[in-house]
Amino acid sequence: MRISKILRLGSVLVLLALPGSLLASSHMDAPLITLDPAANTTDVYAWKGRDANTDVLYVALGVYPFEEPGIGPNKYNFDDNVLYQIHVATRGDVRQGIATTSYQFQFTTNFKNVNTILQSYLGVVQNVGDDAQNLVQTYQVTKVDRGVGRRTRLATGMVPPNNQGRATPFYNQGDNGDNPAKDGVSMAAALDRYTSQSIVSIPAENGGNYRFFAGQREDGFYGDILSVFDLLQVRSPGRDSQGGFNIHMIVASIPVSELGGSNQVVGVYATTSRRSVPILSEIAPPILQGPFVQVGRQGNPLFNELFVAIKDKDLYSRTSPVFDDSLFNKYASNPEPAALINAVVLNGALPASSITGRSDIVGIFIPDLIKVDLSTPPARLAGGGPDDEAGFSRLSIFGGDTLMSTLTGGAVPGGWPNGRRFGDDVVDIGVTALISDLRVSPPIIRGPAGDNVNGNDSSYNRVFPFAGTPHNGRNHGHHGSSSAPASGFDEHND
Repeated sequence: MRISKILRLGSVLVLLALPGSLLASSHMDAPLITLDPAANTTDVYAWKGRDANTDVLYVALGVYPFEEPGIGPNKYNFDDNVLYQIHVATRGDVRQGIATTSYQFQFTTNFKNVNTILQSYLGVVQNVGDDAQNLVQTYQVTKVDRGVGRRTRLATGMVPPNNQGRATPFYNQGDNGDNPAKDGVSMAAALDRYTSQSIVSIPAENGGNYRFFAGQREDGFYGDILSVFDLLQVRSPGRDSQGGFNIHMIVASIPVSELGGSNQVVGVYATTSRRSVPILSEIAPPILQGPFVQVGRQGNPLFNELFVAIKDKDLYSRTSPVFDDSLFNKYASNPEPAALINAVVLNGALPASSITGRSDIVGIFIPDLIKVDLSTPPARLAGGGPDDEAGFSRLSIFGGDTLMSTLTGGAVPGGWPNGRRFGDDVVDIGVTALISDLRVSPPIIRGPAGDNVNGNDSSYNRVFPFAGTPHNGRNHGHHGSSSAPASGFDEHND
C-alpha cells in the first residue's frame, strides 16, 4: 500500500470514526437470541452503489444462521410474527444513533394444500409461486419516516423457494437439481430464474427505483470462527466455519435522493422484534397480538459477540444505539479482545496503549452503526476470485482499495469500515486494525494479520441481490470441502 494512503487513514477517523477492532460474526451474539433463529441477525451490509443512472445505498440483513441445506423438509423461513427492520440514520442523527428512516419487512405464510405431508414442494417448481410451491411467503415493505411519524407502504413481494435440489433445479448448475448451486454472475440477465423472478422494483418518490429481495441465500460471511473461539488457536490453512450453510436474507436498494442526497455519511443498523402477547386458540400457529418487542440488533461485525460482557449481551440486543454511549462505551474503550490477542498470540508484544483508551474503537462502535460515505464513487464489488471487480480488495484500505471522498477531500476505505460489502474480510481487516494504532499520525500499521481464511466458499453476484445462490440441499459440502456426490448419502464432509 502506498504511504500516502496509510497517512490518510488518520484523517478518515474524524469523519468515519474508522475502527480498530472488529473480528467477525459466528452469528451467535447473545444467549437469548440464539434460541430464536428466525429473529437471530447474522450480518448487516451497507455500501454506496449505482443502479442504472441513480446513486443508491445498498443494504442487506441476514437472519437464521446455520441453515443446513440438506434438511428435509426444507423448512427454514422468515417468521410471520417477527418484524424485520433496516434503519438508516442521516446527517446529525448518525452521531446520536437515531434512526431517521426505517424500512420494515413483515411476512405472511400460506400453504396451497394442508392435506399433505409435502410441506414445501408438491412437485418441481418451474416458477416462483406456481402450483408446485406449496409453502408461499409474501411480504410487505413499509417506509417509516421517524421524524414526522409518516408510514408509507412501498411494495409487496414473494419469497422464492429454498434450494431443496430436484424440486428446485433452476438454482443449480445446468438447471439440474443433482448439481451444486450456480456460481455468482456479473449481469442481471444471467441470474437464476427464481432469484430474478423475486426481485421487486418500484419507482421512488424523488427519482430512481427501489429494489427489494427476500429469500434464502448462501452465507456470505467467511472466517475460521471455530479457531477464534478455541482459545485463539488459529489453523493454517484456516477453515470457513460458515462454509456450506445458508441463511435468509433481506436486500434493498435505496436511492440516495430518498435519504437527502450524497453529501453526507449515513449510518445503518438492523433490528428484529416479536409480538409480545400470544392468544391461545385451536388455530395453529397461535395468533400473536400486542406491540412488537425488540429481541435482536445488529450493526458492525461484531461488537456484541466479541466485546460486550456476557452480563450485558442480551441488554445490547434489546436496546437502541441511542443508549450505546452510556451502556457500552466501556467495552469499546478497553476492548478485551485486544488484551486476549496480546497475551495469547503476541506474547505481550503490544504496548499497553493498544489495550486501553482505544478512542478509535469507541468512534466506530459508539453508537454502533455501519457508517457509509455517500460522497464517493460506487464501491468495488466482489464476485469471487478472478470475478472480483478491478481494484477490489478483501482487505479494503489495508489492501489498497480506497475511494475518493468529496467530504474529506481524500481517500477513504473502499470497503469496511466505510460500509461493508459482500466479500470484505472483516476478520483480517479487524485483527489488523486491532493490533495497529490508528490514533496517532502517521498511524502505526501492523500486519496484515488474520485467520488464514481469505475468501468465501461460494462466489457472490455482482448484481442485485449480490448474495450468492443458496447451496443445494442434495449436493453441497461444508467448511471448504467439495460438494457431496449426486448419488448416495451426503456426509457433509465436516
